[in-house]
Amino acid sequence: MSTAPVFSIDPSNFHADPYPTLAAMRDTTPVCFVPELGATLFTRRDDVFREEKRIDLFSSHQPDGLLTRVMGPNMMRKDGEAHMFERRALFPALSPRTVRDVLAPKFHAIVQGHIDQLKPRGRCDLVRDFAMPVSADALRVMTGLTNMAAAEMDATSQAMLDAAANYQRDADVDAKGHAHAAKVLNLIKERLPALRAAPDLSIISVLDQAGLDVDAIAGNIRVIIGGGQNEPRDAIAGAAWAVLHHPDQHALIADNTATWEDVFAEYVRLVAPIGMSPRRVAYDGQACGVDFETDELIFFMFGSACRDAAHFIDPDRFDITRDTGPAIPFGAGPHFCAGAAASRTLIAGHALPMLFDQLPGLTLADDVRFAGWAFRGPVRVPVTWEA
Repeated sequence: MSTAPVFSIDPSNFHADPYPTLAAMRDTTPVCFVPELGATLFTRRDDVFREEKRIDLFSSHQPDGLLTRVMGPNMMRKDGEAHMFERRALFPALSPRTVRDVLAPKFHAIVQGHIDQLKPRGRCDLVRDFAMPVSADALRVMTGLTNMAAAEMDATSQAMLDAAANYQRDADVDAKGHAHAAKVLNLIKERLPALRAAPDLSIISVLDQAGLDVDAIAGNIRVIIGGGQNEPRDAIAGAAWAVLHHPDQHALIADNTATWEDVFAEYVRLVAPIGMSPRRVAYDGQACGVDFETDELIFFMFGSACRDAAHFIDPDRFDITRDTGPAIPFGAGPHFCAGAAASRTLIAGHALPMLFDQLPGLTLADDVRFAGWAFRGPVRVPVTWEA
């Protein structure tokens, strides 16, 4: 166990709203051991930014980690050349050119199709009825898992992420996550013959073309489903809530003082959809004045780093005019999210502007509750509009 001071939490309260607890950690014990999580947390932005790059000490290679157990070996849990080999293999599917020329037109058509279905209704839950299927359909196109229904994609993502964050060791949560992980492997095997007959720029296809075996493809696809479904889903619905809840900020977009890119950047700073990343201590070492022992578990808390008052004035306020440059919602080191450009294009380039442009009088219909700390987003966002 590290020599970091101990900071106990109430897991239920932390799940409901981690930010007051994280603020207290930043103020008093910025690197602290949390017994309820069995990990030492780094909570200040500069510490996370600096220490995440020390992959020799804080390794992503976690053969016994929860995420590896659920997802299988994957590039997120590898370092150095092993990580870079698979990241290079992935690049053609998510390169800026692919996002611009291949994915963006498909994103536009996906969003338009779902808005056309919603328009006559006059009301919906933005999480369930818009953000979830838009994210899932975009992910089906990106991954090549066109044989997986949108609702199944969302359920699979949630089940695997729940198991990957199951630090309380709930057996039912674990079993559900592993069952969905097995289903992903079977669906990949089902798609491979067609993708080998007609290779494309989907993730399954580019990884297969790079020579990865089916288990390695499956491990990476599972991780991409986890982050690539929940993060856009939660950011679409959450950013829409933020704009509707702050009409003064919406006015800045209407008069061209700010853009939807600004909305996206500020929302993922305020509510980082992926709130933390775990690491394994590779050898006895020291960081931030704390001694660590080999094989300890540590968490880099991105959600806390993005609300660090040392970098953001009034950090708990949604302000699309602020400089979000210091924010690190997608990480800061070699594991910076490979899908960040695709996510930004889907959300800021299509989902949000099209939603607000085409549903006149869009208004919140009830209060909105958020949940989660490792992965965080709105539970539901009920809205109405002029049908």
